[in-house]
Amino acid sequence: MDEFPMDYEIFDLGDVTLQGGATLRDAKLAYKTYGELNADKSNAIVYPTWYSGRHWDNEWLIGEGMALDPARYFIIVPNMLGNGLSSSPSNTPPPYDKARFPNVTFWDQVQQQHKLVTEKFGIETLPLVTGWSMGAGQTYQWAVSFPDMVQRACPFCGSSKTSEHNIVFLEGVKAALTADDAFKGGWYEEKPAKGLRAAARVYAGWGFSQAFYWDQVYKEMGYSSLEDFLVAFWEGFFLDRRDPNNLLTMLWTWQNGNIGNTPDFGGDHIKALRSIKAKTIVLPAEKDLYFPPEDEEYAVKYMTNAEQRVIPGVWGHFAGGGVNPVDTKFIDDVLKELLAS
Repeated sequence: MDEFPMDYEIFDLGDVTLQGGATLRDAKLAYKTYGELNADKSNAIVYPTWYSGRHWDNEWLIGEGMALDPARYFIIVPNMLGNGLSSSPSNTPPPYDKARFPNVTFWDQVQQQHKLVTEKFGIETLPLVTGWSMGAGQTYQWAVSFPDMVQRACPFCGSSKTSEHNIVFLEGVKAALTADDAFKGGWYEEKPAKGLRAAARVYAGWGFSQAFYWDQVYKEMGYSSLEDFLVAFWEGFFLDRRDPNNLLTMLWTWQNGNIGNTPDFGGDHIKALRSIKAKTIVLPAEKDLYFPPEDEEYAVKYMTNAEQRVIPGVWGHFAGGGVNPVDTKFIDDVLKELLAS
C-alpha cells in the first residue's frame, strides 16, 4: 500500500509450512545486515524486529562505540513475517493475500530466521540474540529452539509467554482496527485510516506509563499538548506505512506467544524455560504496562543461567524503544557487559 525504502535484502524461503498447517509458497524474509562477518563466522548477532517495526526502527541500538558495533559484530536484523517487508498480507499474492494470510507463531518466525542465518551465511554459533517487545519474544524463542547455538540472550521489555492481561489489551487494538467500516473484513483497497487512528488511541494509554503522563514527559519530546502527542506521535506512528491486515497478523503472533508451544514441549512453558542454556539477562522496564517486571521475575526463576535487571524510570514499555537516551544507555551498558562475559 505504501512504498518502503529499498535498503534491505530478500532471502527466498521457498515453500514454508507453518506450525498451524498452512503452506506459504515462495515465501520471503527481508533482512538487513550491519558490519562484516569474520573469517570463522563467530561474530554474528541476531536482533529481530518488534510489533509493526521494520529493520530501520532497530538502528538506534546499532552504532560505533555501542555494544552492537558494526566494526566488531555482524548484526542481522530479520523483519518478522507479517511486517510488510517479509511475506505479509499486504504483499502476498492470492489466495493467501490480505485477510486470508495464515497465522504465524514465534516458532515459525525463528525457524525461518534460522534458515537465513545458517543457509545464507553458514553461521553455527551466535554470541548474542537480543530484541525489544515482540523482538524479546523471538529472543526467547531462539534460546529455546536452538539452545546450543545461542550463547547469550537479552530480551528487553518482552516475555516468553503472553499474559492474559496483555491479550486483553491487544483485543482492544484488534477491535479498533476492525470496527472501521472501511476495513471490509480485511478486503479493503483504501487504507482504513479511521481504524488505524482509533488503534493508536488505544495504544497510547499502554505504551507509556501513568507516571509518564502525570509528569507530562511528552512535552520534553517536543509535543505541545496531550492532544498534540496523541495525534502527532501516536496517530502518526500507526499511519506511517502500516497496514491493518499486517498489524492483525503480528497481533495474532503476539497474543499466541508461548515458548512452551515449541515442538517437544507440549505447551509446557516452564519446561521450555528450563531448557535455555544461554547466559541471559532479562530487562523488563519498571513501569511497563504490557510486560511488568513481576512477570519476568517469574520466568527467570525457572532459567538456569539468567538474571533480571529492571530498567528504571517512567517511560514504560517505550523504555526499550530508543526514544529516551537514558534508557538506551542502560540497555547498551547491559549488552556490553553481557558480550564481555
